[in-house]
Amino acid sequence: MRLLAKIIVWFIAISVGLTVLYRFVPPPVTVTMLVDGNGITKDWVPLSRIDRNMVAAVVAAEDGKFCTHNGFDTQAIEKAMERNARGGRIRGGSTISQQTAKNVFLWQGEGWTRYLRKGFEVWFTFLIENLWDKRRIMEVYLNVAETGIGTYGVEAGAQRYFGKSAASLSPAEAGRMAAALPSPKTRSVKSPAGFTRRYGNTIAARIGTVKRGGYDACVYE
Repeated sequence: MRLLAKIIVWFIAISVGLTVLYRFVPPPVTVTMLVDGNGITKDWVPLSRIDRNMVAAVVAAEDGKFCTHNGFDTQAIEKAMERNARGGRIRGGSTISQQTAKNVFLWQGEGWTRYLRKGFEVWFTFLIENLWDKRRIMEVYLNVAETGIGTYGVEAGAQRYFGKSAASLSPAEAGRMAAALPSPKTRSVKSPAGFTRRYGNTIAARIGTVKRGGYDACVYE
């Protein structure tokens, strides 16, 4: 029991310490990057150098309640559980905050370890929601998310796919990148077809709604 107590205390201390550190310092590497056999291409940039179209695109695609929830969208989680109960491919109801916690501190993949990871994900999501602000969560998310094979962050993705900085992405370009985020190794950004193309166009059309409705306002307060 003493050993277990020490492990818990050390885990809490280290996780809180890392979260506080990453509030100010870019995470140098993630588990996903370390195990990626395709190498790592990344280029951290501050949010001020990422076009608002990209922010609005991920809010439209991934988490419309980003500015109003405390890290968890209970309605989305309930809907995902209902879909999963009916069988078929497992779908999640993760928010941008949960995805950021997973990308920075944890690992990817399915199987039984997914359930273990989900437990840790709740803890780290709680930490970043309380120790970071929404702007920092978005900044980290857009810099560590996998945007292609061996490519991490929207700056590296913009350079790879469009030959320019993420500071000047059009709605169409931002929509295409956001559409590929759930499956960056299989969905083409440069020459999207089928579902990815249609979904990218839908996201691009929603960008104006996000901005006008202030759904990304917390990022720019």
